[in-house]
Amino acid sequence: MMLTIVSCKNEKSSTVKLKHDHNKATEKVEEPKKKPLSPHTETMAMIGDAHIHIDYSSPGVRDRIIFGGLVGYDQVWQAGAHMATWLETNKDLIINGETLPKGKYGFFTIPSKGDWSVMINKNWEQHGKDEYNEKDDVIRFKITPTLSEEITEHLEYEVNKINDKSGTISMAWEKVKLEFPFAIKK
Repeated sequence: MMLTIVSCKNEKSSTVKLKHDHNKATEKVEEPKKKPLSPHTETMAMIGDAHIHIDYSSPGVRDRIIFGGLVGYDQVWQAGAHMATWLETNKDLIINGETLPKGKYGFFTIPSKGDWSVMINKNWEQHGKDEYNEKDDVIRFKITPTLSEEITEHLEYEVNKINDKSGTISMAWEKVKLEFPFAIKK
């Protein structure tokens, strides 16, 4: 007999085999957990008194062509795997000259061979990009990615402090890195 236990968050998943012998008590033997292919990950930082938090699933390259392959060019991407990546801030931020009010937002991109679009969207709680609607964008801007010869195997976000009033948010995966500055609104 085999019993599989799975949680919605992929945090606890294990397979339990029950050995049954009519002459003895049933014995439970736990098999090792499989590491998720796109583990749930988060990053956060304090910039002055602003707490910035990014929550995402971190897929791996695994010898695949990512941009222009797995993630198509010129199509909305949830900038992670599974659920949409979200960003939360407890203070108003200035990004690309626009105000992002404190709150929780979906983080989306449109990858391309040239400049990418970055969208910070009101709808943060959705599977992938299924319910993405451009009308819900709070901030939308273009950014030029930097390319590297080195591969970042797993999608990685960082919130970096420049000083108590500003910082950068970056996303790196495969050979691509996006990075943009923000400031804490006074």
